[in-house]
Amino acid sequence: MAPKNQSVEQKLDRLASRAKGNVTRQELLAAGVSSDEIRHRVKIGTLIPDYRGVYRVGHRAPNFESSYMAAVKARGEGALLSGMAALYLYGVIKGKPPPPEVTAPTQRKGARHSPSICRNEATTRRGIPVTTLVRALIDIAPRISEERLARICHEAGVLHNVTPAMVDRLLKPNTPGAAKLRAVMRGDAKVLLSKLERKFQQRLKEHGLPLPETNKPAGGRRVDCRWPDHNLTVELQSFTFHNSRYSWEQDQRRQREAYARGDEFRTYTWHDVFEEAAPMMRELTALVAQAR
Repeated sequence: MAPKNQSVEQKLDRLASRAKGNVTRQELLAAGVSSDEIRHRVKIGTLIPDYRGVYRVGHRAPNFESSYMAAVKARGEGALLSGMAALYLYGVIKGKPPPPEVTAPTQRKGARHSPSICRNEATTRRGIPVTTLVRALIDIAPRISEERLARICHEAGVLHNVTPAMVDRLLKPNTPGAAKLRAVMRGDAKVLLSKLERKFQQRLKEHGLPLPETNKPAGGRRVDCRWPDHNLTVELQSFTFHNSRYSWEQDQRRQREAYARGDEFRTYTWHDVFEEAAPMMRELTALVAQAR
């Protein structure tokens, strides 16, 4: 409860600072701001209605986090940011922020009704109540193409170490999109994630080399390309996906695990694949011939 000697401005600032610049009517009333004062503040523009009963404090500039928090608050107790908006908050999709999507335990206009959300599927990120990343992947799986789902799952693995086992633990037999998501997570979906992978496969075909398994787990960790019959693992490194310390450490572990299972291990870059492919192809030809 706010101290009685606080001004309305101080109360607004205190409440809004907790929730990305958003306050609800209930919070204002509980803090001692009267209905007349709320109406007055709306009229003069210091409270800006975003949703019914949810206001943005006028001096705070709107941004995607504020928008997401307002949407969650509008859906009531237990509501969680979900779907594509949740994936954006986790950083696994880029570009323009998707519209807020909210999952709520009770049916309300504009929210997905999901009484089955478990406690271990809810968390907070950057102060916003949100579904776990694995739950967000499950929610979007039936709605997007297999290729796009594979790219998102790849990012989830690179940035947050999401594994097939983590997904399997939450999937139920009748979950929409379950088969597609399992295929993507296990690497059974025949998709290529990037221009670099597509060009690499093209180089292999041009030189008559066998094509590898792509984006499948090996030794508990997903690898870009593997030839199980030739004991060879290849990682394709682009700055987009390998520009952080975490990604670098994951790459070192993949290399150690490849050697531990008896594979030769090679890393190739955009320059190797697109600009000067001859040395790479000579090396790969020799490695495949040696394995034979």
